[in-house]
Amino acid sequence: MSESYFNKKLEPIKVKEKSVSQLLAEMSRTAYQGRKLGEAVEVWEKMLKDPDLTIVMGLAGSMSTAGQWTIVNWLMENRFIDVLVSTGANVSEDIVDAMGFGYWLGSHMAKDEELLEADVNRYYDVFGKETDYRKMEELVTDFVMTLKTDFAYSSAEFLHLLGKYLGAKGIPSITAVAAKNGVPIFSPAMSDSAYGETFLMAKNKGHPIILDSVKEFDQFVRIGTKTKDVAVVYIGGGVPKDLTQLIAISVSPQTNDQGVAGRDGHLRKGLQEYYYPHKYAIQITTDAPQWGGLSGCTLEEAVSWGKINSESGTRAVCYCDATIALPLITHALNERVKTKRKGPDMSWLFEGVT
Repeated sequence: MSESYFNKKLEPIKVKEKSVSQLLAEMSRTAYQGRKLGEAVEVWEKMLKDPDLTIVMGLAGSMSTAGQWTIVNWLMENRFIDVLVSTGANVSEDIVDAMGFGYWLGSHMAKDEELLEADVNRYYDVFGKETDYRKMEELVTDFVMTLKTDFAYSSAEFLHLLGKYLGAKGIPSITAVAAKNGVPIFSPAMSDSAYGETFLMAKNKGHPIILDSVKEFDQFVRIGTKTKDVAVVYIGGGVPKDLTQLIAISVSPQTNDQGVAGRDGHLRKGLQEYYYPHKYAIQITTDAPQWGGLSGCTLEEAVSWGKINSESGTRAVCYCDATIALPLITHALNERVKTKRKGPDMSWLFEGVT
């Protein structure tokens, strides 16, 4: 038998008092998704110690109603992420909680017909009041009414201004914390959320606004021209993951296939097309790859597209509920990394936007 199969021995976990960081370090030397969870911490820690790196988080699903939005705030405050790409739901439903209304422990066994009669919205085993949701929509609509009707906003510009608006009102939402810490938020399907309704509510008041998805994509891809390397953290998949993956390959058409000075890119064999694989990548997902969807697509598959680096020790996929994985990973990082990361300056995205 080849000795190359036996380089590292599995180490059983011994039960005793220990930190979350130590537990995950020990899990990284076991098996299955426990090992992957521990490896995810190690990869993220490498990201934080790597200079001239832009860390992008893709946030899918309904994580804010599940109590995870304050973790996202912590990541931005410490610049453990530099850019957030989110569903509209995650950066609107958090506002309900940030306004002081909150969500409630419910049950997936509840009678949904009765919930409908009581104006209760169910998010699996979480309950929310429709009246609170509407108050959030009315607040956002008030903000929309302050915007220009003759200016085309990208989602990053819209959410940056919303964050400043909510921050001034003392509402510590994801957008408010992002604006305060210079973290841009892109939401490429923003209308697929409460925001879509606020746009209609403002339009009904004679104040239609313009969102420009082409401008948004151009701004997002330009991030890849202003950094040496990109690292990604995916919570779930969906549109946030897909957009973020594109930054690795869409720099080439943006630069008319001239490449980016100062970046170590690669040129496809058959055509004049540059690609810049993400240097580090983490994905937390519950979706499986065999169905062909992007949310379950492995990071290894993305290597074939030139979107992910193929070097060992730079990526981790953990098949786990994000409400389990994200709190454990971030608490371990809190124990391991004691200094706030500087992160790149992203203020160029908002120059001249009022």
